[in-house]
Amino acid sequence: MAVQCWLSNSLRRHFPATPPQRKSKLRMLIARGEKASFQVCVHNTDELQTAEVFARVGDADGVRVMLRRVGCVPVPHHNTGTPPEERDGAGHIPGYVPDPLFPDAQAVVAPGETQVFWVTVHVDPEAVPGERELPVHVQVGEETVGLIVRLRLSEVVIRPRRDFPVTQWFYADALCDWYHLEPWSKGLWSMLGEYLAVYSGHGFDTLLTPLLTPPTDGVKRPTQLLHVTKKAGKYSFDWTDVARWVALARRCGIERFEWPHLFTQWGVKHAVRVYDGQGQTEKLLWPAETGATSETYREFLSQLLPEFHGFLKSKKLLDKSFYHVSDEPHGPEHLENYKAARALLAELAPWLPTMDALSEIEYGRQGLTDMPIPSVSVTRQYWEEGIASWTYFCCGPRGRFLNRLLDTPLAKIRMAGWLFYRFRRLGFLHWGFNYWYKSQTRQLIDPYTVTDGLQWPNWAYGDTFLVYPGPEGPVESIRGQVFAESLQDMALLQTLDVDPDGKLLSDLEDFDRFPWDAKWLKAARRKLLTGA
Repeated sequence: MAVQCWLSNSLRRHFPATPPQRKSKLRMLIARGEKASFQVCVHNTDELQTAEVFARVGDADGVRVMLRRVGCVPVPHHNTGTPPEERDGAGHIPGYVPDPLFPDAQAVVAPGETQVFWVTVHVDPEAVPGERELPVHVQVGEETVGLIVRLRLSEVVIRPRRDFPVTQWFYADALCDWYHLEPWSKGLWSMLGEYLAVYSGHGFDTLLTPLLTPPTDGVKRPTQLLHVTKKAGKYSFDWTDVARWVALARRCGIERFEWPHLFTQWGVKHAVRVYDGQGQTEKLLWPAETGATSETYREFLSQLLPEFHGFLKSKKLLDKSFYHVSDEPHGPEHLENYKAARALLAELAPWLPTMDALSEIEYGRQGLTDMPIPSVSVTRQYWEEGIASWTYFCCGPRGRFLNRLLDTPLAKIRMAGWLFYRFRRLGFLHWGFNYWYKSQTRQLIDPYTVTDGLQWPNWAYGDTFLVYPGPEGPVESIRGQVFAESLQDMALLQTLDVDPDGKLLSDLEDFDRFPWDAKWLKAARRKLLTGA
């Protein structure tokens, strides 16, 4: 047989040039109610011929499995600003990096190359604790290689994560453009259901909702849920599609709603673009340069916000919603603009608490936003000063900081939930669930060939999205799976009421000083699941 097969945990990438290994058995310790992953790796040892392989994994009592083929995307360079020991892919980048997960159980493996299958294990919370075996078979022609995964189901039943909202900015315009769908058409609503189910399945429970077209990263294709018209100085609002979005999201498992920024990004200078109707003709209700606190915009907000309050109250969303002023203000001028915009909202809608991604601690010290969302680079400073906050990362920080880029080691990505728990963060935000555009434009890119928004080195490979567009819906990624499992680790820590300041987590000193090797994770999880 011209192939060599082995098993691997989910904390290591196996590249096309990864050499063959010998590991025919794998042991996994899993909580009941948990999802876990492992990999089935196949190396074609023939130097001349391809090998067509078929993989399958059996179920066990109380356990279901899903197998997918790991695809690769080109990464032309390492991301800048990170020391070699903190990045993955040495000797493989530039080159192809494993990430998308295709719904295939077969593959054609090139001579001398490695192909990987990703297996997700779902354990029923009612499963009987104890040992299980999952038989793994890789068929090549008339021959079959047999491998064994031994599961140990813990007595622990993991409970859902609580009191920690997670949002990944969701772009309806990207679905419209990729799938050639008109905004709020029947086809778009159907596709939204596919993507929102996957979104929720990652453990993301809070959804950016385009009440108005989000004013971030350039001028977007209008995706305004709210139908707005103006006659004789009076605005009229139709909430039909907003209500439909909320209902669909709830059916898909979304619990909370994040509403778009009411002022422009990086400066708080202007009113956001609001379109006549829902933007079919892109006719604006006021010029794009209209000031943030102008009388024109004040009048609009004074009519919108009371109706918005009534809508939220009718849908029981007042305590399940998050609201924004402006994204990532910085510097003295932005600070003054932010104060003025926040004061306007406080005057017109005193019921509306705000939160924003911003890292200058002065916003927290002065209480300019009700819930600051600082970068992981300064989150510890907020924590030490006793300022409650969420946290976020995006293209940066890099260096030794937590991130989930295409050259971030998978074990490092898996530490996210542990760090959120250790430093008592109140939520997490990331800007890129499905941003498939050239940076700050409407130019669609192919996510299977472009993973930096055509902006490397300023934008990092792997930052702009977690899902790829498949023919009939989303294609998930390795990075998304590992990040979701990190959130599940957080749920496990909550379930067991682990002391954030206790010995188990004492090695986690900051978001750039923490252990991230597979051995540490295995030992920590074993202690939680067995007490040993």
